[in-house]
Amino acid sequence: MKRRDFLRGSATAAAAASLAPVMGMNSFTAAGAPASKKTFNLNYAPHFGMFKNLAGDDLLDQLQFMAEQGFTAFEDNSMKGREIATQEKIASKMTQLGLEMGVFVAHTIYWNKPGLASGNKDQLAEFLSEIKDSVEVAKRVNAKWMTVVPGHIDPRQDMGYQEANVVEALRRASDILEPHNLTMVLEPLNFRDHPGLFLNKAGQAYDICRSVDSPACKILFDIYHQQIHEGNLIPNIDLAWEEIGYFQCGDNPGRKEPTTGEINYLNVFRHIYDKGFKGIVGMEHGNSKGGAEGEKAVIAAYRKVDDFLK
Repeated sequence: MKRRDFLRGSATAAAAASLAPVMGMNSFTAAGAPASKKTFNLNYAPHFGMFKNLAGDDLLDQLQFMAEQGFTAFEDNSMKGREIATQEKIASKMTQLGLEMGVFVAHTIYWNKPGLASGNKDQLAEFLSEIKDSVEVAKRVNAKWMTVVPGHIDPRQDMGYQEANVVEALRRASDILEPHNLTMVLEPLNFRDHPGLFLNKAGQAYDICRSVDSPACKILFDIYHQQIHEGNLIPNIDLAWEEIGYFQCGDNPGRKEPTTGEINYLNVFRHIYDKGFKGIVGMEHGNSKGGAEGEKAVIAAYRKVDDFLK
């Protein structure tokens, strides 16, 4: 690293340690949180509840707050279960604010019994029906992405046959999604938080996406899950890059905001930024501290790592 780059990075880290100078000293929300029109270099996507102490309980107010802090995207795992009228209000507000919709969960996930890996025809029919329903949700909220998790392994079948069953299900789902230019993103989940699931490695997801061979089927690379399950983050990101459509993050241990654990998010975010990633980085984690101060700390953490990207 050149000396001037080192000094620039050091100055950035020092500035990010204090929220007010980073976020703007003259503009504040009604709740007393610093407001900023300065957007981030990556499209980080908060979720409902992350800033409820600063923004209030109203969902639209929370979206307003996210945009005021410089966030350009938003994700909501529970979007599909919300009332249609609520979905429409959220979509309208996001359009007004220029927020991009991230992922929502597309289908029922079988956590404790064999899922898509089983090849069960009834489960396959249920899955495909839910994918069709998710198309309508995606249209309603202007979403491009939806999360798919194949579910639990089938211990009575060899893994090769299980993968064939998963690939077949995803090919069928891709046929539904492709005409609408929608993409399901497969999320490998770690063994500690979700023991017994079929999909847990980036390379495994890569192999499946290659086999499905559709723009409607890509990888959701959750940095938190992958750090726990196999580590080697940057090399695995490079190896899977052509099939990665979406990122999520959270530090380990604890699954809280970046800079609270062992993952070097300064370098990981720098890497995907330098590779030209223009998609969404979902903030699928909790806050390390409670209350309004904890929410300010989340914003400060993202400013700290993001300012390093310049």
